[in-house]
Amino acid sequence: MSSVRRTAPLRPGAPPVTGGRLPVPARRGLLYAAAAGITAALTAPDARAATPGRAPSATPWTTSWATAQTAPTADDPLAYAGLTDGLCTARLRLSAGGQVRLRYANAFGTAPVLVGPVTAEGRPVTFAGQRQEWLAAGASLTSDPVEGLRVQDGSLLTVETRLPGPTGPLSFHRNTHAWHTVDGVRTRSVLLLTGVETTGARGPVVAVLGDSIAEGSGTPDDADLRWPDQLARRLPGSAVANLGISGNRLLLDSDRFGPGAQARFDRDVLSLPGLRTVLVHLGVNDLHHVPVERDPSRMVAAYRQLALRARSAGLRVVGATIAPFEGWTRWTPEQDAVRRQVNEAVRTGRIFDAVADVDAVLRDPERPSRLLPAYDSGDGLHPGPAGHTAIAAAVEPRDLR
Repeated sequence: MSSVRRTAPLRPGAPPVTGGRLPVPARRGLLYAAAAGITAALTAPDARAATPGRAPSATPWTTSWATAQTAPTADDPLAYAGLTDGLCTARLRLSAGGQVRLRYANAFGTAPVLVGPVTAEGRPVTFAGQRQEWLAAGASLTSDPVEGLRVQDGSLLTVETRLPGPTGPLSFHRNTHAWHTVDGVRTRSVLLLTGVETTGARGPVVAVLGDSIAEGSGTPDDADLRWPDQLARRLPGSAVANLGISGNRLLLDSDRFGPGAQARFDRDVLSLPGLRTVLVHLGVNDLHHVPVERDPSRMVAAYRQLALRARSAGLRVVGATIAPFEGWTRWTPEQDAVRRQVNEAVRTGRIFDAVADVDAVLRDPERPSRLLPAYDSGDGLHPGPAGHTAIAAAVEPRDLR
């Protein structure tokens, strides 16, 4: 491939970019704190009454599009091998409009990566006035506002990122349920780019901490029918950051599916500018991924910790119940019993400031352990497009203020 001409000198003393395997997260995020149990969950003091409102943000920026990163494995050859003089083209569906700036991260990297030149809708993107900048290992990198670029709510934004490399393994999001390209090869993955921030939010500013259902599994690629997308369209001017990761769990980390919600909350949620509300939509993978979680009190305790951390940051926190999944290959009646106990605690245990009752809107009234057939994508676990529409409708706008 042809080499890229650097339009600004590299920083003096910048370290060389080297390859190297990413470290597997060492911790296992199982919550060992003593859990009071489901009975205590149902009788705990009402934490919602004391929830403070977040002070008005000092920044006009909010996250209009986002994705959460994982480390590549050997089964992800593109991100695992890294790039040399690579060109990544991403087509991203925004929520709120306004001025634009970009955010990159290499959360699981072990060496700096040179980023740039970059364009957004064909316009040059700079970092402190420079066309290229180093992204430190484990860090994030935010661009300047893109000069002359303003976008409308719901716009499709094309971002082209040159990575001179060699980069080594790259932190990425495996499946955005939309098509992009790397060196002209189609891929559903996005490398390094984690956020598009805009200035035009005039409605709720929400982060969805979720798993494959929030990520968009069960919806067609490039259709923008993921339920967070549909929620953004229901609420014009809202900024909705989709932080769903397929396979992600509340309590445990995974080499392939990333750190669990406990471990990634600060990086993925609390780092977002201008955030007002976090919606927690996780738990089903704890029930059926090995090792299976059989103690509902552990999951309830994990929800409580997430709610506490959100409130400590001045955020409103909304919890979602876990949808039924009979018909999924690993479903058992015992798992469904745990699911029902967890859902009862979410509904009545005063854990969150509000509840989006996903279970209630998706379940089959004649057989509550399974999805309503009209909402099932066909695998018993992931809702289809109509199911995603129903989830978006289950979120009350007044709960997102």
